[in-house]
Amino acid sequence: MLPLAAAVLSVSASLLASTGAMAQDANQATTQATAPAKNIVLVHGAWVDGSGWKPVYDILKKDGYNVSIVQEPLSSLEDDVAATKRVLALQNGPTILVAHSYGGSVITEAGVAPNVVGLVYVAAHAPAVGEDESTLGKGMPSYTSKQPGAIVKTDDGYTYLNPADFPKDFAADLPHDEAVFEAHSQILTAAKVFSTPMTVAAWQTKPSWGIVAADDLIINPDLERWYYARAHSHTTVLKGASHSVYETRPKEVAAVIEDAAKHAQG
Repeated sequence: MLPLAAAVLSVSASLLASTGAMAQDANQATTQATAPAKNIVLVHGAWVDGSGWKPVYDILKKDGYNVSIVQEPLSSLEDDVAATKRVLALQNGPTILVAHSYGGSVITEAGVAPNVVGLVYVAAHAPAVGEDESTLGKGMPSYTSKQPGAIVKTDDGYTYLNPADFPKDFAADLPHDEAVFEAHSQILTAAKVFSTPMTVAAWQTKPSWGIVAADDLIINPDLERWYYARAHSHTTVLKGASHSVYETRPKEVAAVIEDAAKHAQG
């Protein structure tokens, strides 16, 4: 009987150890699946560069995130997507991809990268496959698009926002001196980026968050709402915010990005 009892105890101990190991593995897998994404990639829009993200960057860095900023050439949608994918490839682990304005079209394409677990649209476009933001914008025109002479096109097909209109249209809630500087440091943007249709739409397969800038004059706030409703995005409306919401309301914008980082994999 003693050898039999010892054998039973041995088998029981083995089963318990095996069960314990399986539970530990399951807990580790669950923790990995629900752990916050620590990588954030920020994408700017037309006419500006990545430096406008600095207020948001500073908050995210302070909160422990690994933050990278894409500097797009703004020469074509393909070039801007490639620049974004290049930065995404440098990330180690799950990543939240964030964009402002035209950058929304860029992340809609680039966001299909396997390490992207969530998308954040900040006063941004989010077209579907076959759509382009220029055509969609005509359906819900913005204040700026109806303003004669506000958007200027060069002879070689690049665009910029009239410096006289830039402060009130793009950055009404930014300190005036900063808005004037941005108006005179614009990156001329190829007109074709606005009319290039999407070939993929990452928001159709990945969770998304959207910020509506309620006083946006560059993109109609109703178009932003429509985009986010269609994508079933977690939507935040920031009253009084201009198109420069990512610069003027960094705490609220960073909070939405961190919410995405915490819940995109949940």
